Amino acid sequence: MEDSARQEILDRLRQAPTQAVPERLDLPPLSERSQDREALIETFSRKLAAQTGVCHRVPDTASALEMLARVLEEEGVRQAMAATDEYLASLNLPDWGREHGFDIGTPRDYPDRAAYKTAVFDRVQAGITGADFIVAESGTLALIHDRDQARLISLAPIVHVVLAPVDRVVPAYEDVMESAFGHGRRPSHISLITGPSMTADIQATPFKGMHGPRRLIVILVERGQAVAPAKGGPPQQ
Repeated sequence: MEDSARQEILDRLRQAPTQAVPERLDLPPLSERSQDREALIETFSRKLAAQTGVCHRVPDTASALEMLARVLEEEGVRQAMAATDEYLASLNLPDWGREHGFDIGTPRDYPDRAAYKTAVFDRVQAGITGADFIVAESGTLALIHDRDQARLISLAPIVHVVLAPVDRVVPAYEDVMESAFGHGRRPSHISLITGPSMTADIQATPFKGMHGPRRLIVILVERGQAVAPAKGGPPQQ
């Protein structure tokens, strides 16, 4: 009986008249495409704030570290886990932390993955990462994960702090995809983060911080030490 009903449905589907797929209308160009660097940064900050994220813009590396200390103090963070991407590695955060009363480790400090997971889930109050791309269109951060940008640092702790140069701001998602995946590049994992973690699984009510960071704080650095470009490199504006 079930087989005959299934066959009847399939036959009706095969006999249904076919229609040409309409052409997709061209979308108007994004306004971000015509914005200069200053306007892109302002757009990113505004879009991030709309998602309850916080953006601080600082003029140089020294100011970035001062802002980081202020953020950690305000969030009650004494122990943090830091990535070691190109920009963060240049800051030597573990040594800086010891000088300023913060215990900042990296994944390489742990003998195995189990010890690292215990630390990142149960011990640290904040994860500190870089960002490979900063998307003005939606206030989104793009992180390409590898041994220097471990995914759990941005996912497990209650507070996520991002430090990145302003030259990693790009207008739109397409710029991220083109740079990250173009020319034969195949990153194994990339995260797109727009504001603190959020879910609507509970009675369809949006709730922030259920499965990840409750706070997202971005520190954009205008001028810093010379560092290598982000993986894939953002398009030059």
